[in-house]
Amino acid sequence: MKAIEQRLPQDFDKSFVVFRETGKYFPCPWHFHPEYELVLVLHSTGRRIVGDHIGYFDDEDLVFMGSGLPHVWINDKQFINGEAGYEADAIVIHFLDSFLGENFLSIPEMDNFKNLLKLSSRGITFYGETREKINKLMKGMLTMNGLKRLSVLFDIFDLLATSTEYKLLASPGYSQKNELKASDRIGKVTEYIMRNFDKEITLHEVASKANMAVTTFCNFFKCHFRVTFIEYLNTVRIGYACKLLADKDHNIVDIAYESGFKNLANFNRQFKNFKNMTPREYRKNIGS
Repeated sequence: MKAIEQRLPQDFDKSFVVFRETGKYFPCPWHFHPEYELVLVLHSTGRRIVGDHIGYFDDEDLVFMGSGLPHVWINDKQFINGEAGYEADAIVIHFLDSFLGENFLSIPEMDNFKNLLKLSSRGITFYGETREKINKLMKGMLTMNGLKRLSVLFDIFDLLATSTEYKLLASPGYSQKNELKASDRIGKVTEYIMRNFDKEITLHEVASKANMAVTTFCNFFKCHFRVTFIEYLNTVRIGYACKLLADKDHNIVDIAYESGFKNLANFNRQFKNFKNMTPREYRKNIGS
């Protein structure tokens, strides 16, 4: 089984990713990514494979995984067949070790956390009081923004780094042999999007950056980014719009066009789809 590299879209106004994974079952294939990942399963059962470890997960399962470590959560058949009676549900946090700057891990206060990151190359499952506390914190983060959200992440880091309630998953001899052939194409595509999201981008244009036919590119993109190209592009545009909305000197019509949307109606529709509120409501909530 060959692992593929996957990426998640990140908002302009966020330094790390927190998202809720809900659906009939967890759709991820056997994959890896450069980000560290913390996964809390809220409701579901099945097998999880982390490196060369195969284990079983159920409600409240909590696992922390290092950069580049292949993994997959495979739901039991009743979820895949739609017979479980409820949806699979999880909260996931992604972050890079440099998300607060290149020297972030060099300060003395991060020594324990650096040790945790080393252990995470094998995958770590947490239990007991540590899991209970982190469970509450991760649920609360879903509705947080700004410094409060970042502060809670540091609370989680502290709990992870100082806990003795954990087990390592992959074997000590497990070594990474991932082929990063997709990385170059992913890098070219994401760079092109970030440089041009405020303009009209056609599928043909972006597919040519990956040296692919349009149909092949669409399949490639969905496989590696877990969303369609258009969904990803709109995520980037909405994230940039959020950054502009924090500045009250920008009017909403100008923000729509500066973010790459052709008209205000589409901007309002897409914004509400991603943020569950209108741009005006978002601006009011952040106090601008």
